[in-house]
Amino acid sequence: MPASLEATPLPPQARLEQYYHSEQERRRVVREMFHDAAEGYDHAETLTSFGSGRRYRRQALKRAGLSPGMRALDVATGTGLVAREAIKILGGVENLVGVDATRGMLALASKNLGIVAIEALAEDIPLTDGQFDFLSMGYALRHVSNLGQTFREYRRVLKPGGRVCILEITRPRTGLARLFLKFYIRGVVPLLSRLTRKGRKAGILWKYYWETIEACVDPETIMQAMRNAGFVDVKRHVELGIFSEYTGVRPNDEA
Repeated sequence: MPASLEATPLPPQARLEQYYHSEQERRRVVREMFHDAAEGYDHAETLTSFGSGRRYRRQALKRAGLSPGMRALDVATGTGLVAREAIKILGGVENLVGVDATRGMLALASKNLGIVAIEALAEDIPLTDGQFDFLSMGYALRHVSNLGQTFREYRRVLKPGGRVCILEITRPRTGLARLFLKFYIRGVVPLLSRLTRKGRKAGILWKYYWETIEACVDPETIMQAMRNAGFVDVKRHVELGIFSEYTGVRPNDEA
């Protein structure tokens, strides 16, 4: 376990020097990759999830406790894949806010879903304390710079008793499963994405996507960082050995 989880970079910079050499450069490169891939992102994601992504995200949100009447924040909302399913559960867009660092992604989410969209980093959310009953993040934890700061921000914007649900892809344990997933995400998805005009740039992003999966810290480090940030009842639910759902609760006894 790292001596200071608050200082833990995610993903570790040393493993991804082929893409960037500093935190400032990392943010710029990642933002540009997602911006360029925005138009073809949903198509590539459908290939990655074998078309089951919508149903799975909706089930995961329900498992985490999202229900009608809540006010929800979707961080790293991207094109709105998680937000779309949250809206179905909430019953409308009026109780959901989306946050993302990529302007191109936000524009699509706002256009397609009609949500309030705010351009910001997960580590620095420009919203006042205690606004939300529920916070979600879909497959983007690997792209934040600091686990501790991110989770402290999540706890801050949640109401006492508020719940967090982080969906993430976890590196498979076995070598054979890891080899298959690497081949599929780095090879098959980019190849199929390039068959469409909009998907060509998304294919480039998916190669980087696999690198972040390989470089990501282990699940226990993520869960301990959540506990260190003040979350309780921290749990991890796993589907198919790779789809992780990290959940936690902001304690009710906090003012």
